[in-house]
Amino acid sequence: MTKVAIIRCEKNENNCPMTNCFKTMMETTEGFARYDTCEPAGVFTCRCPGDNAVNHAKILKSKGAEVIHWCTCSFAKKTPAGWDDKNGGFCDHLESIAQKVTKESGLPCVLGTAHLPKGYSPEIISQD
Repeated sequence: MTKVAIIRCEKNENNCPMTNCFKTMMETTEGFARYDTCEPAGVFTCRCPGDNAVNHAKILKSKGAEVIHWCTCSFAKKTPAGWDDKNGGFCDHLESIAQKVTKESGLPCVLGTAHLPKGYSPEIISQD
């Protein structure tokens, strides 16, 4: 069982209760399809400009998290045709934040939870 933490963007915290993020985690579908089973390890909200993310990751690691997933809305937008990652989401520098989190916490980061854009394969950011 993989202990998965989720970090979401502050710009969506008042609009989304993360229902589908947790649903897809428990069903191991979409962004979580790589795992046999998942156990929630915690949730944090990243605040601009992302300076709190490393500290959050270290706390999550101390609580047993093995990987951090960043919500799809952080890098993709909902459109009438579905989710689109071509024009960005709430965070315009998510990859650099996730790279810093991985480097300083030792936890791999995966970009994507629920509502993956068509053809998108969740990117893993690791220390390798």
